[in-house]
Amino acid sequence: MSTAPRGRLDPQITSLRRHAARGTLVNSSFQIFLALLGLTQRLVAAAFLTRAEFGLWAVILTVLVTLSWLKQLGISDKYIQQDEPDQELAFQKAFTLELVASLGYFAVIVLAVPLYAVGYGHHEIIVPAIVCALMVPITAFEAPAWIRYRRLQYARQRLLTAVNPVVTFVVTVALAIAGASYWCFVIGILAGSVAGALVCGLTSPYRLRLRLTRASAREYATFSWPLMGAAISRLIVVQGALLAANHSVGLVGVGAIGLAAGIAAFADRVDQIVSQTIYPAVCAVADRRPLLAEIFVKSNRVALMWGMPFGVGLALFADDLVHFCFGDRWASAAGLIAATGLLCGLGQVAFNWQIFMRAVNDTKPMFVAAIVDVAVFAVVSAPLILAFGLPGWVAGVAAGTLAQLTVRTIFVGRLLGHFNVVRQLWRAVVPVVPGAALVLAARSLAPSDDSLPRAIAELIVFVVATIVSTLLLERRLIAEAAGYLLPVRRARA
Repeated sequence: MSTAPRGRLDPQITSLRRHAARGTLVNSSFQIFLALLGLTQRLVAAAFLTRAEFGLWAVILTVLVTLSWLKQLGISDKYIQQDEPDQELAFQKAFTLELVASLGYFAVIVLAVPLYAVGYGHHEIIVPAIVCALMVPITAFEAPAWIRYRRLQYARQRLLTAVNPVVTFVVTVALAIAGASYWCFVIGILAGSVAGALVCGLTSPYRLRLRLTRASAREYATFSWPLMGAAISRLIVVQGALLAANHSVGLVGVGAIGLAAGIAAFADRVDQIVSQTIYPAVCAVADRRPLLAEIFVKSNRVALMWGMPFGVGLALFADDLVHFCFGDRWASAAGLIAATGLLCGLGQVAFNWQIFMRAVNDTKPMFVAAIVDVAVFAVVSAPLILAFGLPGWVAGVAAGTLAQLTVRTIFVGRLLGHFNVVRQLWRAVVPVVPGAALVLAARSLAPSDDSLPRAIAELIVFVVATIVSTLLLERRLIAEAAGYLLPVRRARA
């Protein structure tokens, strides 16, 4: 990989740091809106679907998502990283590989879904899962958005990629209200994929042609095989956990897991937004390790300002969320949501370590991390789920989270020279303590009041106290981030 960024950036950009930081902040705000849209979609659908219907959709979605990991070979990441002289040809080769991988994934789905149906004992997942899988070869035609991403044209890229989720939201919510059961998700996903592919294809700066050479295929394969191994490992863990849960607590329990994981995934989605935004800039300075270390630490601190309060807040208000949003039929999921929220907050530490490994063209550590995950699942998680059901699932997730934090600390330390995970965690936890303490104190003084106004008042107290604490503790980083949003003054001749 060439590390010279000049060929990739607009000549008018005088500061890569400022440009990347402003792109991260502005673009993240835009993507947070889409993440909220996805969260709202799940909440609305959960209100109109029964627990069994939602559980069935959780099974379908998990099958599709985990199998889709087999297709996530880092093709777009490698395209961002490369620096070939003919960029149109480079894009066409990457697009060709993406389309081939997508068609292969669809074939895998067609063959694998009947086996999953037998494993889960629910043959009704076959047709909707195969219909949903059509979205993957369709979304391969959204690849032109990579071009905008590589050029750091964040606004254009996000406008293009927003078409899919917005259309999906509108169609899904409308069909859920109309009583379409889990088919609201299936049709919504397909509609969004078609709309996104059309917009991206019609606005592509380069022609969509099929181009492939042995050299490029070999180069992408070297980058991708550890990611493929990691995907298979994740597939084993997630599907194994759901099969064990289905055997231990049934479809209703799987639905509770799907709801808790879906809500907690909102924090992960926000963190992924930050990672994806800064990735082109990280690639451009991959040979400057001190700058990489600074970007890594600061991006983690920014993400933890959001991730930790979200996780703790989810734990504090899980009962209220279930009671006022989903209804009492989901009451058994409240404890699961609370525990998942805390673990989600803990898991944000060093969340984006993988993009730094990809930027320096070293993807093997992700495969090692995935193998560790499989080992923890086999030795700890699976026995606990079979023995204790949902509490065992939570304990297994906790064990996996701690193992991953250990792996991240080791590999980040090797890459950057040093990484203090305890310091990162301490800086994230301290701002949350005052707000959580005030809420718990209020509940201890008046434990019987569970009204909606009381819940809203507690939430406001928690949010305000956390914001004030964060401003006090992270004022220098916040001031720096705010400075990146100010207009850049043109230098005088």
